[in-house]
Amino acid sequence: MTSDPDLKSGERIAKVIARAGLASRREAEAWIAAGRVAVNGAVIDSPALNVTAADRVSVDGAALPGRERTRLFLYHKPRGLLTARVDPRGRPTIFERLPPHLPRLISVGRLDFNTEGLLLLTNDGALARVLELPATGWLRRYRVRAHGTVNQAQLDQLRKGVTISGIRYSAIEADLERVQSSNLWLSFAIREGKNREVRNVLGHLGLTVTRLIRVSFGPFQLAELEPGAVEEVPTRVLREQLGDKLGALSAADFSSPIAATPPPQREPRNLPKLQNFREPRTPREPRKGAAPSETTGSKAKERKSSDHAWRAHEADLTTKKLRRKFHGDQRGTDKRQRPAGELRSGLLQERKGRPVAVERYGRPPAPQPRREPREEPRKEPRRERHQERREKRPGKFTRAPGRNRSPDRASGPRPRQPRGGK
Repeated sequence: MTSDPDLKSGERIAKVIARAGLASRREAEAWIAAGRVAVNGAVIDSPALNVTAADRVSVDGAALPGRERTRLFLYHKPRGLLTARVDPRGRPTIFERLPPHLPRLISVGRLDFNTEGLLLLTNDGALARVLELPATGWLRRYRVRAHGTVNQAQLDQLRKGVTISGIRYSAIEADLERVQSSNLWLSFAIREGKNREVRNVLGHLGLTVTRLIRVSFGPFQLAELEPGAVEEVPTRVLREQLGDKLGALSAADFSSPIAATPPPQREPRNLPKLQNFREPRTPREPRKGAAPSETTGSKAKERKSSDHAWRAHEADLTTKKLRRKFHGDQRGTDKRQRPAGELRSGLLQERKGRPVAVERYGRPPAPQPRREPREEPRKEPRRERHQERREKRPGKFTRAPGRNRSPDRASGPRPRQPRGGK
């Protein structure tokens, strides 16, 4: 059996197309089957082909863009988003919410529709595959709010692993943080990412998960990243965290340049058409036989401006001067006439007491005779009025016999004692 060294060298054509950021591997295989991909000018119909850097790959007649540097992004996934490229049921996905200036990204693992927290995104499919493997050993930590009751002894049993419905889950680190009535908060740490692993294990203990947040993935932390925000990991930090082993397994490229993505083009808005809008006037051409303008080849003549725009350059006009016209109720009003009588001056005081000079017309009004103040009947003193009332009703205001005031009591009201004391 002979082996062709060309088949062992290079990479699969679908992987190269996906690494260029044009499509996923499955989409690239569909393009190859449709005859849209050509290698060295020849159209191929099978993805079972390895290509090297010396081969020329084109898609729809356009050359394949160069390979981009390996990049990693931290994304705070909110609740209610699906970790998928397209959803047949029409639910919103994370890739629809990402900023448009980012390259084509794929997720490292998945988070459920109602799970929130840290999600790693990268443009290198090989790196995503290596980080997803349980053999990599990167720890994934979660904070869980669950409904039900559990003790720490039950959680410690998970460190030995557990089998649920024929599925074996490896060692799990779970700690009880605090209990709030019928709810409790747990910290959960796993090293493999099986489907709905946290919810299935806690459901086996009789708990119902009401909130699930991933706070870290390996050495990368969620920290203060806002929901929906994206932050890129610097290349130097990414190289240090991967190390030589993971870098070699993923064949990460840290030397290639970053492909410049064009800024998204904004679609023109449909602005409402203005009714009274006029296009700017174009300068008129000089009439035939007209004398050339005085300003040609010299500085334009400066014109004096008036205080009011509606009377500007009124003195320069040879026709009838502009007059301001009033419309409405003021059209038929007569001119205000001066009151009859002689003019005389006087002084008034304003609200703050300052004198104000005024002019008045006509004769001053005749002085009115001073009116004497009316004398009101003088009220009798209070003691005399009470005396009259006693004379009219002698039995009402007299003290009963035998109820004389105690000799040891001082005159005046009885002094009040403080509450609770004698």
